[in-house]
Amino acid sequence: MKWTIRQLLKHRQGGMQIDGTADLSAVKERNPEIRGISPVRVTGSCSVGSGSMTCRFRLEGTMTLPESRTWEDIDFPFEIETDEQFVWEGYVASDDDSVHEVTGEVVDPTPVFEELVLLEVPIQILSDEAAKPMEGKGWAFSSEEEFTAKREEEKPKVDPRLAGLADLLGRSEDESEDE
Repeated sequence: MKWTIRQLLKHRQGGMQIDGTADLSAVKERNPEIRGISPVRVTGSCSVGSGSMTCRFRLEGTMTLPESRTWEDIDFPFEIETDEQFVWEGYVASDDDSVHEVTGEVVDPTPVFEELVLLEVPIQILSDEAAKPMEGKGWAFSSEEEFTAKREEEKPKVDPRLAGLADLLGRSEDESEDE
């Protein structure tokens, strides 16, 4: 998905609609966690000026990532909506992050798309199966909330043979506080 500036200048009056696919497989080299990526569907519209082009892009695709616990492949769908501006060489560009200076005669948004996809990679991803509680013989995985609730239920019970001693120790502490 590339355009020459001459092609773009033909769309100065009415704007340009975009509907196509982009091959962003180069993101796998930049982030080894991305094991695969489908062709990304790019839709949107661009308005072209004499020295710049402003676009509203929508990217939709699926990347294959490792599951955080088992390292099995999981398909992670993504949708990205963004506004980007491309400024021709020789025109003044602002310091905004969404402004990209075009060198030469060709506008190639692919590096911008790659950066956007890389930002969508989650820190951790769990499959539905891995999100279920896990247990084994003598152990169980639980969340912090579940662990706290279980601890509250399992408050230490006083041995009936030592109940009198517990009462005695409880009373002696109360008496010493009064003095």
